[in-house]
Amino acid sequence: MTRIRCGLALSVATLLGAYAAYAQGVPPKPSAPPPATMAPAAAAKAANANLARVTATSPSAFARPRETLAISGVEIAKLVPGFELKKALVVDTGGRPVLSQLVDMNGDDEPDELVFQADLAPHESKQFYVRAGERHHAAAADYKVYGRFVRERHDDFVWENDLVAHRMYGPDLETWAKDPLVSSGIDAWAKRSTKLLVNEWYMTDDYHSDNGDGADFYAVGKSRGCGGLGVWTGGKLHNSRNFTRSRVLANGPIRLVFELSYAPWQVSNGVRVSETKRVVLDAGSPFNAFESSFSGAKGALSIGIGIAKHPGGTVQIDASQGSMRTWEPVKDNKAKASGNLGCAIVLSPGATLEAQTADLDYLAITPTDAAGHIKYSVGSAWDRAGRIRDAEAWSKTVESAAAKLSAPLELVVGPAASK
Repeated sequence: MTRIRCGLALSVATLLGAYAAYAQGVPPKPSAPPPATMAPAAAAKAANANLARVTATSPSAFARPRETLAISGVEIAKLVPGFELKKALVVDTGGRPVLSQLVDMNGDDEPDELVFQADLAPHESKQFYVRAGERHHAAAADYKVYGRFVRERHDDFVWENDLVAHRMYGPDLETWAKDPLVSSGIDAWAKRSTKLLVNEWYMTDDYHSDNGDGADFYAVGKSRGCGGLGVWTGGKLHNSRNFTRSRVLANGPIRLVFELSYAPWQVSNGVRVSETKRVVLDAGSPFNAFESSFSGAKGALSIGIGIAKHPGGTVQIDASQGSMRTWEPVKDNKAKASGNLGCAIVLSPGATLEAQTADLDYLAITPTDAAGHIKYSVGSAWDRAGRIRDAEAWSKTVESAAAKLSAPLELVVGPAASK
């Protein structure tokens, strides 16, 4: 039996590809008992048996809806040698299929993880089973995450789930004749609808006006926006230019994973660094998991993660839980009041947070590890979406996000009991 900890963060290993994650599988029909000489994986499949049991337990005193559970194929292979993860299905205790996704974590075109979601009440445990069967493409309605490179809008990279949407800026925007912009800040779009909207918004080219589903009200410019970063040296933030390369690694229906690469930039005399930024967004979460890997410097770097300063906004910093959050009024492109938007940064458990202020941003200063890696989460919310209605509710949401990171779900993967 293997006990693992489950959280938002991914491993540091570089992801070079993704396996399309599609499937609410249909278990195979029962068949006659297999011969005694059949391999364990084949025997389990032929008998329509459960291969492994997954027990998820919440350590928290609050509900944890739509938690994403990630099971390593290595753990299943220990229980059933020779089993092909690409044939794995998830079922509940009643044998009903559960929507799941396969993700290739190392770029070898073979899946490495099986992810699915569960709702957990305070201190609740739930059990699921892994079976073998034929996986099928999920319906379009099952997809709750999406991201892509937007060539037609000056190389944006845009992504969303059913709650939030964001974008970052690519190389073509730096030389756009009409309105060039050099910025590695993060844009936050306000969504009222749970539909995936970014393709529609780009198609109509009217996403700064709220036509019923929300809009892009947030101003980024050269600021860090909602969760962008720079290297903090000499009392100053040194920022990269726009990303130079993007790669989508997994694109739903449950989990989105992508990477952005940034060309080397100078952070001090004789020191230039480059960055690979990995972003993970799961269905049903207002928070993205960010992981940046820096190269070119020796030892740890001091990183400033920022939130833009805007008129009328307020900032709250909680160094004990490693969080910084803002709440600010937003307006549409006609200067009409359009509610309030919250942004938050939550550092990894145990990370130090030093508050600083730059010309354009509130900053949370924190170090990378010795190898130049850093992990943190970024979340956003719009009060007119109806889920988080005021600054107090946003503060509680951020506190809950920090508490979840500090106390991840416990997953136990073990032999399946006979049914």
